[in-house]
Amino acid sequence: MKNILKVDKIEKYYGNKGNITKAIDNISFTVDKGEFVGIMGPSGSGKTTLLNCISTIDKVTTGHIRISDVDITELKGKKLESFRQKELGFIFQDFNLLDTLTAYENIALALTIQNIAPDEIHNRIQAAAEKLEIRDVLKKYPFQMSGGQKQRVASARALISEPSLILADEPTGALDSKSSRLLLSSFEKLNGELLSTILMVTHDAFTASYAKRILFIKDGRIFNELIRGKDSRKEFFNKIIEVVTLLGGDIGDVI
Repeated sequence: MKNILKVDKIEKYYGNKGNITKAIDNISFTVDKGEFVGIMGPSGSGKTTLLNCISTIDKVTTGHIRISDVDITELKGKKLESFRQKELGFIFQDFNLLDTLTAYENIALALTIQNIAPDEIHNRIQAAAEKLEIRDVLKKYPFQMSGGQKQRVASARALISEPSLILADEPTGALDSKSSRLLLSSFEKLNGELLSTILMVTHDAFTASYAKRILFIKDGRIFNELIRGKDSRKEFFNKIIEVVTLLGGDIGDVI
């Protein structure tokens, strides 16, 4: 299977000579096309910094990150902006929808920027709305939607440009349990039926149990890895809890 993401010996430092913090310490891993990978770790472990570097929000200090064979650590300016628009899809905890646009318009925005033909935009939106079960909210504004509906609209927006990699940052953090289950089922559908490649940071073991592989980060390093394989989601959840206990975290923080 082709590597969509290759993280190669990256390190990230903050501060100056008198007070340097190493947020990421020599991390390497790959994500293949069609994988659904979760990243977990206690607060301050470096998981958010790692996602920020992969998403091009932040820059690594040393090492390389390749997405679809492009070294994003070498990209700057308009080339970086263009790559981000075409190759990456983003799903944030707080949705990041524009209040003055309908769901349809929020989803269409990314394609409009890329000068995609209106007919093509319409067809893609209808297909995504069908997959994510949001056809009934396409004409609504964010204030008219539930949190779960907003997050599924945000997921459609991330999916619509057919990115190489979808990056999800605590996607269920602002949702109730029912909305979380609906969203995560949508993720499973996107991953299983469309072979969307998803990298998700979460502190929540239930959310993580929907992934097919989990990387655990501690003190800026990869501490452990779990592969779901043929385990049921419940069995995988229990294994995740075991690793979280080894990490020294409070289980109450991750359930």
